[in-house]
Amino acid sequence: MHASTLSQRGYKIFRDWLPSILLVLLLLVARSTMADHYHVPSGSMENSLIPGDHVLVNKAVYGLRIPFTKQVIAPGKDPEAGEVVIFDSPESGVRLIKRVVAVGGDHVVLRDGHLFVNGEALALPSNLGLEQFGERTVALNLGHGGGPDISGMTIPRNFVLVLGDHRGNSHDGRFFGPIPVSEIYGRASAVFWRQGDGPTWQNL
Repeated sequence: MHASTLSQRGYKIFRDWLPSILLVLLLLVARSTMADHYHVPSGSMENSLIPGDHVLVNKAVYGLRIPFTKQVIAPGKDPEAGEVVIFDSPESGVRLIKRVVAVGGDHVVLRDGHLFVNGEALALPSNLGLEQFGERTVALNLGHGGGPDISGMTIPRNFVLVLGDHRGNSHDGRFFGPIPVSEIYGRASAVFWRQGDGPTWQNL
């Protein structure tokens, strides 16, 4: 077989596969910079999330990054208390999902699983199992108690404190401390698949 024939065949194969290759690359870049999903492995965020939930993750909300890196090229909004975020554990590197309960400058006390931020109780007077973060009302799981208390902690600038909603069954900022905003992978926007129920849509 002539070299020219081999070259033509190679070009035809490349031409036929090029759209698929470009599509895969585009999807990988989009997943790295814009949106992804997360599979909830444990019950540390009950009652908001249960094991087996599949969650849509907005990766661009806190800043657009160079694909496959943590380098921000277009700043986004700052994380807010009440938002559910994805990040890598500073202890093990395992990807975790927790709720931001305080941001830089906030002073936090946690007593029997109940939060006090800047001297104000977040629990609703009518139902101590509910906490109010702005417009978000969060239903806690205190079935295993409140877990370790926080006697008093001031969150450094550009850091956030994250806790699980299942306060007595969550390895969170009480153990590894506040995390840098720059280490947040993305914001969990909604549950789109729940084990046993199938497709669903539950905003977080």
